Amino acid sequence: MSRLPFLFILTGIFGFVMYHAFSLLSLTGWLGDELRGPEGWFHAHLFVLGWATMLAMGAVYQLIHVILQSNIYSVFLGYCHYFLFTIGITGMLYGFIRADVHWIAGSATFALLGILSFGWNMAVTLFRASQWNPVTISAACACLYLVLTGLTGMLMGLNFAFGAWNGLHERLFGAHIWMGTLGWFGMLITGFSYKMLPMFYLSHDFSIRLQKVVLILWNAAVVTGVIAFLTRIKGGLLWFALLLLTAALICYVYHLEQIQEKRHKSNPGPGIRWTVYISRAFAVYAIALLIYGAQGTELLLHPRVVLLTGWVYLGGWVSLTVLGYASKIVPFLWWTHKYGKLAGRPGTPLMAGMLSEKKVKWGLLAMVDASLLLVSGILINLAEVMMVGGTMLSLVSIAYIANIALVFRR
Repeated sequence: MSRLPFLFILTGIFGFVMYHAFSLLSLTGWLGDELRGPEGWFHAHLFVLGWATMLAMGAVYQLIHVILQSNIYSVFLGYCHYFLFTIGITGMLYGFIRADVHWIAGSATFALLGILSFGWNMAVTLFRASQWNPVTISAACACLYLVLTGLTGMLMGLNFAFGAWNGLHERLFGAHIWMGTLGWFGMLITGFSYKMLPMFYLSHDFSIRLQKVVLILWNAAVVTGVIAFLTRIKGGLLWFALLLLTAALICYVYHLEQIQEKRHKSNPGPGIRWTVYISRAFAVYAIALLIYGAQGTELLLHPRVVLLTGWVYLGGWVSLTVLGYASKIVPFLWWTHKYGKLAGRPGTPLMAGMLSEKKVKWGLLAMVDASLLLVSGILINLAEVMMVGGTMLSLVSIAYIANIALVFRR
């Protein structure tokens, strides 16, 4: 097995620890400040790129092999991607700390080259395999949105450095956020869930019709939102994009129920169960937000609503889903790497013994509780509650990821 996925996963774990360490140092005070400033950009990019995207890329490199039953197009290109992307992110974070737009723009070039390398590697791999289904199409769409997110981010970086398209900057910013969050993470999580949940539940003979519906609705939501931001027609279009996304989420959650109904394994592990619970909760929030936004689309763009929704989506659904899957993926990858050829021999440890399910269960529960406290603080706009909730979240998150990282010592 290639060591490439491990590079991304270990670097993602390091980024996760760094994000929460910096959050502890500020006692999550940066949340109460203007997010569109150096400190807000630093924390946002460390979370989205240094942690979630880094680990997700590692999972893609491994899971695409499982899905297609074939190797990726170029392992060498994968290593080039890793070094370019890592150098780019590190430089960008340093640039945010120094508030140096030229440093940010230069480093963003390396990050973009890494993303383009990743996109090309995945595109050639998928087209060579020619196995087109909701899983592979979702993966392809996710990679496309990541590339487009990188390109819009690069354009904004160039604009910061040279100030050439001031009138276009705000529109690019909205499209950049929309594609990077809903496009990249949304399509990746939904698409890979169609493969991973049946695998961990041992589910068979379920209908995949709703997978196609979710794929169409989710893509329509992403495209509609991008058009709304780029054309500044945010009124009806943005709410309609939210309507499409909510419909996609309802179908997605219902499909997860269909997968569970056909299961042959009652306990897939606490990490997998929590991914289902969190998806249900996110669907409920989306419905509530849709009803709230029906009173006036401008309400959806209020800074407090944007911050709250960002945390529910990224800090809640995306992060906790990734952490839930990581509790299964990391032990599986490491056990296969270390003991795959020794399976069945005396003295070979069992995969189930690589990570304590009890610790996973209580760790995820603690993170959910802390996240709810933090979100409550944002909702009522009380800094003290945000500080306590954010501090608790960072502490339990570091403990959780350390428990997963210890798998590599076994």
